[in-house]
Amino acid sequence: MYSTAEAVLEMIKPSALGQLIDDQYIADPDERRQRILPIIQAAIADGDGEIDGYLLGRYSTPLSPPPAMIVKISKDIAAYNVFSRIGIKDDGEEKNYLTRYQAAIKFLQMVAEGKVSLGPAGGSAGAGPAGDYRIKSNAKIFGRDQLEGM
Repeated sequence: MYSTAEAVLEMIKPSALGQLIDDQYIADPDERRQRILPIIQAAIADGDGEIDGYLLGRYSTPLSPPPAMIVKISKDIAAYNVFSRIGIKDDGEEKNYLTRYQAAIKFLQMVAEGKVSLGPAGGSAGAGPAGDYRIKSNAKIFGRDQLEGM
């Protein structure tokens, strides 16, 4: 797993846990935690599968060790997956989870298209420092002194 249930749980407001656990109020924080952890772990597994699906064409998955950006994306997707169980309203408090999910997917699409690299060129996915990624652009077409193709 690219992220931990603990890290995802820290992203969720304690007041939202009741909604996520079948709308039951559970006064004991330890019991709430024990009820939500399996849900979060399943959400992480689903999200990590989604991440690997985008990365599979360019990297050997699962990434080990994962770059910091992938860990962040894993948490964002998992939190979204948890909240999507109860529905996310565009105008509700949960919109932040949807926005972060959409940004994560956009980043993963850029990686899949080769516009962003998770590590050094030619290296393994986890070879660079945590969080190392590069943006790839087209070759320079023109400069001050020249226009290519003109």
